[in-house]
Amino acid sequence: MEDDVVAGGGLLPHTIPSGEQAVWVDASQLLQAACNDLQDGELICAENFNLFAAMSALEIMDPKMDSGMEKCGYQSLEEAIENGAAPVPLSSDRTLDVQYCIDVMDHLLTCEATWHRGHSLAQTVFSCIYLLKIERTSSHALLHSYCRIIRATCNLVVSAVSDARTHEEEDLFTMCYGLPLKGEGDEKCLHILNSVEETLSRQLRACKATVSKKKFSEDIESLQPIVDLEEGYCKALLSRLRFRKHFYHVLMCMRKSQGRGLELARKHIAACLCELALILKSLEFLRFNAHGSQQDDIKCGTTASGCEPTGFAANLNSRLLAPAPPRAIKLLSWIEAIKYFKKLLHDLDAICSFPLDPSLEGVLHFVVQFQKSQPDLIARAHLQLLLIQDGKLYGRYPFSDVIIKSLSIPEAMRNQEFQKEFQKNESVTQLEQLVVYLLKVICANTAWQRRKLGKILQDWSVVTIQLELAFRTQFGELSTSSIDENLCTKVSKHLLIWAEEQTYWIASRFLMLGFELDLYSPSEYCMVYWYMYVVFIKRLEKMQLRLSSNINNSLKRGKKKRELPRDGVAEFSPPILLLQCYVCMSEGLAMMLAALSNVNRAFQAPTIFNTEQERFNQHFDLLQKAHLPEGVSYELYKESIAHADISNIRNCHYFLDAQKIVAALRGRLGNEAGRLAELQQIEQVAEHNRIALSVIDRVGPSDPSLRVTLEFDRHPCFAVAAIKRS
Repeated sequence: MEDDVVAGGGLLPHTIPSGEQAVWVDASQLLQAACNDLQDGELICAENFNLFAAMSALEIMDPKMDSGMEKCGYQSLEEAIENGAAPVPLSSDRTLDVQYCIDVMDHLLTCEATWHRGHSLAQTVFSCIYLLKIERTSSHALLHSYCRIIRATCNLVVSAVSDARTHEEEDLFTMCYGLPLKGEGDEKCLHILNSVEETLSRQLRACKATVSKKKFSEDIESLQPIVDLEEGYCKALLSRLRFRKHFYHVLMCMRKSQGRGLELARKHIAACLCELALILKSLEFLRFNAHGSQQDDIKCGTTASGCEPTGFAANLNSRLLAPAPPRAIKLLSWIEAIKYFKKLLHDLDAICSFPLDPSLEGVLHFVVQFQKSQPDLIARAHLQLLLIQDGKLYGRYPFSDVIIKSLSIPEAMRNQEFQKEFQKNESVTQLEQLVVYLLKVICANTAWQRRKLGKILQDWSVVTIQLELAFRTQFGELSTSSIDENLCTKVSKHLLIWAEEQTYWIASRFLMLGFELDLYSPSEYCMVYWYMYVVFIKRLEKMQLRLSSNINNSLKRGKKKRELPRDGVAEFSPPILLLQCYVCMSEGLAMMLAALSNVNRAFQAPTIFNTEQERFNQHFDLLQKAHLPEGVSYELYKESIAHADISNIRNCHYFLDAQKIVAALRGRLGNEAGRLAELQQIEQVAEHNRIALSVIDRVGPSDPSLRVTLEFDRHPCFAVAAIKRS
């Protein structure tokens, strides 16, 4: 029976094989009863229901993966049309025809937003009968123009996501199921829409005309017969048509090579946002005319009027999908769709506003900041397409040049012969490929991104091992006098240090994303912060080596990396200072938690399911395999925190040092809003943790009544210690 539950995603078939004759029974109560009996950490255990089946059941119940299809209504498109499910015109009453047309437009908008969120095209946008038989609407200019632009827009979106290969995150997104996504004449969709828009504009001007312009008004046929409603309907239709036109232009401009269309795209984005505001403004007018009064509850409706739209039947495409239970997906509401498109447009505007910085450091920083807004699939696909075009950054800069720029090699040394040999080097070619893949990975969603980052760590680590030997060998064999041996050695060392720095950047990003994904339990925070501290230290070392003009004398041996220079921080660059800040915060949090666990059992990790060492290995296995850093182990971790003490931690001034760095950085970042906001967050976390340390020291960490919890309400990765006494 359990296997039937897995196969049906919550609905049990009888013994009849799955198909048209299958009978389904609702098993929701049975599943709920089973869930109530299970405790946390328990799974159903039976001969025919193992761990794999349990995980499969969880996946199948995801509506995106097992959405189902209502087995009711019309069996075919022809049957639906013959029975008048999608009439053209939509009503013999001209006023109702306009109202119904607006409802179709609104419902299509919600279907499009739902599709963008990962549901299938067949069950969302192409549940519209008018789209499935678009030639039937040719006599209805309004509906025909809107359906044409919708189909053309969907084709552009599918093309962008497919080219960026971000559709791997949502397997259903680019599947067209043989639906008519492309059609003859779609390339003229703007011409058709512009013609309809001009007609509507003339009708709007006519209804606004004064008595002196009465003859002008009589020459133009009204949209519908009720004079008092003409202006409202004209505005509602115009805003919807113009939004579609500008959104189509946005997608077209953003696909232009080398970012040439970004400036124009921003103008169309601004126009889209203005039209969305007007569309939202039409809500009051449409709901009043549909119902005769205002309705308060508009959260669930898929149209502005609150009416059910004409011409939609999701079951028509059921034969195109895999066999599924009789369950339909839940569309976003009209209000949610408007909010979705607003956010999408703001995300696209952020991409268009990027100054196309040729430095890899600037690109990585921008993408990380951009990901903080949690952009959806469409925006991330366009970001990736902008970054990587024809194997070049923005389609302009070969990645070998991007790497050379990152090495800070003087222009005088970059002669043509040097660049030629640099590009031919096998290790450089591997690095180029790794950089391209890294950019693709960080454009993915957070969960996908973390998995991929963990997998590419070893690739980067292997390349760094090969670099110096490969360069010495190839450059040493050159007979040309234009490349001297001293330059080869310097380039070799710079490249090795740069590659190691990028590897530690990936490692630190991997660890920090674990907080955003809630992958760590409170009992594991100590070891995570300790490992972050070790990685930040190594990354800081590589960064200082790279930025220093004299590599051999860039760092003094024995100097602690987290210490601030006594004569101020002017000699340090902002990236180094920010990394210093990360070092102070992670070390301070690790030592504070270690001190609490050393003297108070309440803060010690439970070992019911696995030991602390097993959890250490599970969380950092990918880092350990890549030897990041070399020699780091669980034994070293335990040795480092064994003597942690609250009083000593207060004297080390971890959080005070972080506050000093923030103060020094604030005046050196200019108008970088993202970094300034993060500095403010770090400053608040450091201040609260300083106070927490004082309270713990005064009360005594061994006090059994002491309760310390970590909260992430100020910074996504660095926690604030909240203290309570029971």
